[in-house]
Amino acid sequence: MSYRIAKVIVDVPSRETDRPFDYLIPAAMQGWIEVGSRVGVPFGRRTVQGFVLSLHEDTEMDPQRLKPIQELLDLMPPLPQDLVKLAEWMSRKYACSMISALQAMIPAALKGKAERYVTVPETDGNQDEPAFPGENGGLSSPVLPVLLTGEEEEILAYVKASGQVTMEHLSKRYPGRAGEIKGLIGRGLLSETQMIKDKVRKKMIKTVAAAVSGEAAEAALASFSGQARRQKEVLEFLLEVGAPLSLQEVLQTLRVTAGTVQKLAEKGYAVIEETEVFRDPYKNRRFQGSEPLQRTPEQDQVYRKVTEALSARSYGVFLLHGVTGSGKTEVYLQTIERCIALGRQAIVLVPEISLTPQMVERFKGRFGGKVAVMHSRLSTGERYDEWRKIREGRVQVAIGARSAVFAPFADLGLIVMDEEHETSYKQEETPKYHARDVAVYRARQYGAAVILGSATPSLESYHAARSQADELFAPLLLEMKQRPAGSRLPGVHIVDMREELRDGNRSMFSRALHAGIAARLERGEQTVLFLNRRGHSTFVMCRSCGYVAGCPECDISLTYHQKSNNLRCHYCGYAAPAPSICPECGSEHIRYFGTGTQRVEGELAKLFPGIRVIRMDVDTTTEKGSHEKLLQAFREKKGDVLLGTQMVAKGLDFPEVTLVGVIAADTALNFPDFRSAEKTFQLLTQVAGRAGRHQLPGEVFIQTYMPDHYSIVHASAHDYASFVREELNHRKAMHYPPYSRLILVTLSHEKLPVLLRMAENFAGDLRHKAQRLGWYGNLERFAAEALDILGPVASPIPRIKNRYRFQCMVKYRGALDAVRLVRETSAETLDQLRDASLQISIDVDPQMLM
Repeated sequence: MSYRIAKVIVDVPSRETDRPFDYLIPAAMQGWIEVGSRVGVPFGRRTVQGFVLSLHEDTEMDPQRLKPIQELLDLMPPLPQDLVKLAEWMSRKYACSMISALQAMIPAALKGKAERYVTVPETDGNQDEPAFPGENGGLSSPVLPVLLTGEEEEILAYVKASGQVTMEHLSKRYPGRAGEIKGLIGRGLLSETQMIKDKVRKKMIKTVAAAVSGEAAEAALASFSGQARRQKEVLEFLLEVGAPLSLQEVLQTLRVTAGTVQKLAEKGYAVIEETEVFRDPYKNRRFQGSEPLQRTPEQDQVYRKVTEALSARSYGVFLLHGVTGSGKTEVYLQTIERCIALGRQAIVLVPEISLTPQMVERFKGRFGGKVAVMHSRLSTGERYDEWRKIREGRVQVAIGARSAVFAPFADLGLIVMDEEHETSYKQEETPKYHARDVAVYRARQYGAAVILGSATPSLESYHAARSQADELFAPLLLEMKQRPAGSRLPGVHIVDMREELRDGNRSMFSRALHAGIAARLERGEQTVLFLNRRGHSTFVMCRSCGYVAGCPECDISLTYHQKSNNLRCHYCGYAAPAPSICPECGSEHIRYFGTGTQRVEGELAKLFPGIRVIRMDVDTTTEKGSHEKLLQAFREKKGDVLLGTQMVAKGLDFPEVTLVGVIAADTALNFPDFRSAEKTFQLLTQVAGRAGRHQLPGEVFIQTYMPDHYSIVHASAHDYASFVREELNHRKAMHYPPYSRLILVTLSHEKLPVLLRMAENFAGDLRHKAQRLGWYGNLERFAAEALDILGPVASPIPRIKNRYRFQCMVKYRGALDAVRLVRETSAETLDQLRDASLQISIDVDPQMLM
């Protein structure tokens, strides 16, 4: 069937354009354009990128009024049909535009923009004479000579010699000549076109190969005279290799010039071609191969359940609750091996970039070149080529952070989500999707299996598995309670820092932790220290007048960074030199309060001279490959202590680590977030699990000023079940997830009075709509379906980047379409004000309430 009409969603981020537009498919493109194709289309006075959502034989509009598609940007559609369907679902579920959902699925290299090009139009007769507009708007040869200024002649000559130049390049070459360039275009002496240009092109290299063989090769070698000795060497080398080589490799190996190889090609003895190569971020890495390990009875039970679903090609979600060190990764590897054997593909999601190197090591060691890696620390070109390997079916496994869930596999069989409880699986920018929900939806599309693995599953997932109340998301709970090879969970000691203070210890290290570090240094064992705060000091204060250094654009204190000796805002990036005197009162009594990773590093150096500390936080891992280098150095025992933030708390496995110290366990407990206890329990359990994972026994010290808090007590006992029981009681009493759903609506504006008025209008309109539908009411009084609206109130951080922020929290339960209601109300609020400065952000199932 040949289609004439394509419905295209254009890459214009606006509410008015969040719908498909009809375009004619040119005859030359029919048969090439498919659902998911990326196209360049005219939109107003410009050319924009768009995606084909559907194809039709006819249109309700007058075909004469439709514009044709200008360009087909890829021969193979970057988005298969299932991802287009997924984008439609994401748009509804997360209240985002269709184009933002589609853009989240493609690599940055394909997020192209229109580039303006200028050429000299062809003439009908004498090619040396420029054409000009005729009576009917076409181009004709001039009858009278066209009068040009010297500047115009220079510009015309340059464009004609170049063939085609971008408008940007032409403007830079002739600054201040915009009038002349516009005049030439207006008179038809220059022609302007637009094309979509991608950020990265395919990588092409020149290759050379022998063009003769057998007797012809022998005759060619015999024909070389003494002066052509170098050409003969090149041909002998090419014949010996017998396969195309990069031209650069030939030049470097034989130390010949490009001219020598070119002469060989001119004689017909060699052929030089442009060949595409894939950028490989791991081309210089050697991965140690590994064989599947003997499964323990617990591992075998999990393996059998998942592979049964794989073999039957039936949709299934499995919540794998396995204690730290129980061998979850080995289960992942073996189930993926089975998935590949069945001819299907797998996606492995990890929450942190810091976990990627270790996962890559394990998976490349087991599956070699069948693995593609996708994460933000690769270059744009590398990510593009890894994505193309997936799209073209060159690999069977994709590993990466959150966005790897969109890997465009043709027959997806398994999605593994390691550390499924991590909040980093929720994107904080539009589209605000959760990778777990997307993974489950994709698995349903393909009849695939999903493994959600964690030592501390999120309460939402665990409750769904226990209650089986949610028909769409009711995972089967599988448990692994033992570590293999008889290794035991580490002993955990809670250290009351109040007692340390009473006994005169003002150090950031308790006496027990200090002794533990000293003992490991003496025995040659390793230590992991965890502090969930980077920088040197939390805030800077004047002891004379109480002044606290704050960000001028955000309502937050600045953090002191010792290495650069500056104060930095961790929200907007503002930085300023650290003051030596108070800017308010002129006092020299400036003091640095709080503890960050930099300060801990300095304190360790004072207490243990010669200690080798490897620090991992945002400040030390900005360079490409820094995660791998730091972790490899620690693995090779080039460091005694691995000190860091969340990136050292989970997923890492080092045989020599026998001590874990948590510097300030109660940091997260003080956040205004109903999940603070859960996050604290998860972090403490995860970081404690880094100790004693192999033959050597482990020990953990948790330093806290809140030793009796239930999250800390249960984490010290490795008692997930008791923590869940207590935490669920609190959640049920307050009607928080998993007993309700949340939508966080944040409104921001540069003017506080305007923001306050519009926030009140939004909340009032939303309540009125909910009341008319019979939804509105306190959740305590409604058993099955209800919706409550809290706010508007100032956000916990009321100003960021000079924008004031207010928020409303929508709590609801049951089958209410609350997302649609909130989306419609926010659109009406924006229409009321008609002020582009007002922004409304909708976060469905938020993980961060700040």
